[in-house]
Amino acid sequence: MSDVLQAIVAGARRSAELREAAVPLADMERQAAAREPRGAAFRAALAGGGVNVIAECKRRSPSRGVLRADYDPAAMAMAYARAGATGISVLTEPSFFDGSLEHLRAARAKVSTPILRKDFIVNEYQIAEARAAGADAVLLIAAALSERDLTRLRRHAAELGLMPLVEVHAAGELAAAVGAGADTIGVNSRNLRTLDVDTALFERIVRDIPEDVVAVAESGIRSAEDIRRLRAAGFDAFLIGERFMTEADPGASLAALLAAAAAEVQP
Repeated sequence: MSDVLQAIVAGARRSAELREAAVPLADMERQAAAREPRGAAFRAALAGGGVNVIAECKRRSPSRGVLRADYDPAAMAMAYARAGATGISVLTEPSFFDGSLEHLRAARAKVSTPILRKDFIVNEYQIAEARAAGADAVLLIAAALSERDLTRLRRHAAELGLMPLVEVHAAGELAAAVGAGADTIGVNSRNLRTLDVDTALFERIVRDIPEDVVAVAESGIRSAEDIRRLRAAGFDAFLIGERFMTEADPGASLAALLAAAAAEVQP
């Protein structure tokens, strides 16, 4: 891993350790047991027809800095839900994205739309946290995990009723994801080692994703034409964040994109 990814993962691990010291795993698991995540329903919705967008709540990114000073994840989640988002992604990583589990809890309190906890997940404690906070899915980044850990965490998330979205950026990572049993795979066109975006990666990777796996395109998606092209290539859903976060009205921006994309994909 490069210095960027290594630093983020190390920070996520240390942060999780501190939280576990304050609230032990057994206590967090009891909190998680009170929730009923809808991971299977979330995956089924992403696999369905239509234009399926996971709209992201993200205050900051390492590549662009602060995206939105007036960041209100609960208000954004409501706007996305009203606009027709299939799912909502909430960044919870604090050091590089200014995220928090409180942001996810705030969004969960306002919407019934499925929620993805987007973070750098490295252990079972974070998965229990995600369920306890109200998430329906968790992101597992292949580049940040060994194949053994990826397999273990994917299985654990599924056992807790969460949809594991396994993110890849290269052919080797895709092979690891498939080997780990992933049935929902995200292709991130942003290289987490360099933070560069290469949207041509989408077509190179998606052709090797098994047909029974839900394919999600992530990063660099800005227009209805992008969605049309990626649907034609084989993607089922699209995770879009910065495209909305820099707009005056993220919900209206999502609604306009969905309407334009629906027109684009008409036969």
